Amino acid sequence: MDFTGKKAIYLQISDYLCDEILTDKYKEDERIPSVREVASMVEVNSNTVMRSFEWMQNQEVIFTKRGLGYFVSKGAKDIIRQIRRREFIEEVIPDIIRTMQTLGISKEELLKLMGDQ
Repeated sequence: MDFTGKKAIYLQISDYLCDEILTDKYKEDERIPSVREVASMVEVNSNTVMRSFEWMQNQEVIFTKRGLGYFVSKGAKDIIRQIRRREFIEEVIPDIIRTMQTLGISKEELLKLMGDQ
């Protein structure tokens, strides 16, 4: 896994695991790899992966079964989509709007481009 400097590593690991859930590699109520397994896969300290798991658990994307590991929550895909939608609206769109203003791209031009898709 190649990490970028734009986001904390534990969040990038969370994004990776969420992508795996969205693509059905891990389905609802299915066990995901352990903290140690993920740490080995992405070659980071297990404490960093633990932060990822804690974040995903706090978002209710995964849950733990004592002694068995972590599992994908019911409705995890919808939760992930809501999180990513919020991030897109709060973080990406403002950058797009600033770039549009800097380059003199009008709303009409953008709407036309969107209509062509």
